Amino acid sequence: MPLTELHHCSIRTEKLEETRDFYVDILGMEDGERPSFNFSGHWLYVEGKPVVHLVGIDPDNPDGLAEYLGEKGSNDTDGTGAIDHITFNSVDPEALIALLKKKNLPYRERKVPDLNLFQVFLEDPNGVTLEINYYGES
Repeated sequence: MPLTELHHCSIRTEKLEETRDFYVDILGMEDGERPSFNFSGHWLYVEGKPVVHLVGIDPDNPDGLAEYLGEKGSNDTDGTGAIDHITFNSVDPEALIALLKKKNLPYRERKVPDLNLFQVFLEDPNGVTLEINYYGES
């Protein structure tokens, strides 16, 4: 039974609305339907698919999600906290770079030799590194 695609990633955050705004305003995702869980969050969509799930952590009660997420603190760096970055393919790197400059958000560029690949790296409000790939844009 081979894997066919990455379905979604989930980000735990105490900065729920700031994180939602970043993915919507900077990366162009759409905030869409989400099951009626008894904790706060957002499902963010790309081309009709919910690819980023945001899970709100209540800073006054970080244990409130233990039943759903298991016994993990919001700042754990073991296990999934050790994931280095999340990558999306995209088009029109100039538009993203212009927006990042306008919003005064730090980023770095990289060209990958032999792949005709241009990349932009940036961090979301939680420090999650995002890699945006632009094939054929080097």
